[in-house]
Amino acid sequence: MSTHSYIGIENTDGSVESIYCHSDGYLSHNGRVLLTSYADERKVRELLALGDLSFLAEEIGEFHDYRSHWDNPKAKKWCLSFKRDRGERDVEGKHYTDLVSWLDGWGCYAYLFREGKWYWTSARVKDLVPLTLADTEED
Repeated sequence: MSTHSYIGIENTDGSVESIYCHSDGYLSHNGRVLLTSYADERKVRELLALGDLSFLAEEIGEFHDYRSHWDNPKAKKWCLSFKRDRGERDVEGKHYTDLVSWLDGWGCYAYLFREGKWYWTSARVKDLVPLTLADTEED
């Protein structure tokens, strides 16, 4: 079973751009990858431009055949995108007018890049919490 998550960025007007990530959404994977590999706004926006993800990785990467993703040592370090790598449609990111509408109805974990820092929340926590490496040590 997959641990779903949502990854978003808060814009200066308070709106949120967001994508869905199907696998490994827990803190010790997606939380750690976001914190260590997507630490500036430019990189976060580049990630979100991929649209929804099957898998988040340390590098955005390039097009590759999703069927051989796990057999390709280079591709294992690349994000696996529904649109770019699987050719699926209607998997672009979504725009939310504000933080409240973004937080309404998401799954297990949500990660938000806000004012240069990552925050996280879950159905158990319900508040945005600054993301730290200590958070990524356990789930």
